[in-house]
Amino acid sequence: MVINRIFFIGIILGIPLSVAASLMHWPAVASFIIYCVTIVALASFMGRATESLAITVGPRVGGLLNATFGNAVELIISIFALKAGLVSVVLASLTGSVLGNLLLVGGLSFFIGGLKFKRQKFNVHDAQHNAGLMIFAIVVAFVFPEVFSLTLDNHESFTLSIWVSAIMIVLYLAALYFKLVTHRGVYAYDEESGEHDEEEAAEWTKKKSINVLFLATLAVAYISENLVHTFEEVGRALGWSEVFIGIIIVAIVGNAAEHASAVLMAYKNKIGVTVEIAVGSTLQIAMFVAPVLVLASMFFEKQMSLVFSLPELVSMVLAVFLTISITNDGDTNWFEGLTLLAAYLIMGVGFYLL
Repeated sequence: MVINRIFFIGIILGIPLSVAASLMHWPAVASFIIYCVTIVALASFMGRATESLAITVGPRVGGLLNATFGNAVELIISIFALKAGLVSVVLASLTGSVLGNLLLVGGLSFFIGGLKFKRQKFNVHDAQHNAGLMIFAIVVAFVFPEVFSLTLDNHESFTLSIWVSAIMIVLYLAALYFKLVTHRGVYAYDEESGEHDEEEAAEWTKKKSINVLFLATLAVAYISENLVHTFEEVGRALGWSEVFIGIIIVAIVGNAAEHASAVLMAYKNKIGVTVEIAVGSTLQIAMFVAPVLVLASMFFEKQMSLVFSLPELVSMVLAVFLTISITNDGDTNWFEGLTLLAAYLIMGVGFYLL
């Protein structure tokens, strides 16, 4: 495909240019663009590798792999941002990931898939299970520290965040065990679920896919550390706030792999994998990545509590309830996708003006 060649050229040119930009201290805006383009190109290869693995391991595990390696990019960027003391950027990027996965990725996937297929159906039991987890992860676990932080000092808020984070990680691991072990196949996809499992050959072998994921992740880690150091200067040069950089730029760049894969799966009428990527990635961000970052911040100079700004918190809660109302019936179409996209655009404009 032409797009794959473009991404390959992006990697071949981008990695040497990224190294040169960091060693020779090129202007921040130029370096920022080079780093972002290179990370997106690398993310596309990570997406192709996880898609090849998904063909052999099934939609649930495939969606989990895609979400995990997609979120690995953001986790790496966020750790370096935490190290640099940019806590507000990290919290904003977590918010952006939730909004991006549910509204942008979900909306674009449902819209593109819906233009080709009038109705796309997926496992309603998965949708209902995910709905409960999303309400816990966003509404319970994020709103609770926010409310209590009003009467707690910074140390107490951080202590509460550590406890919440530990509980969320345990529940997330339990959710994976439930889905992939104890109840695997109990709520199986039936013939009416829309998953037409045609025989499809994987693009790459399992060994090649794993090698690509490993090497791409290393390259992303190196480039991400340099990317973080351009944020402040780019914000001043372009008039962007740290919140906007985190919510829109970091979130989109960090999740580029799963964005592309989810839309592609929807176009192929594998809407179950799309939902697993979009919703599964959101749950992983909220229940694993965010808690890990809270715990990791214990080792940095500036600690990060699970206390978001009011606009960030409200936008995530609204995105969760809108997504649940659209996906809870196990059926979607292009208009529902457009509704999610409209919500993302409204929130994007709002955060730009902050």
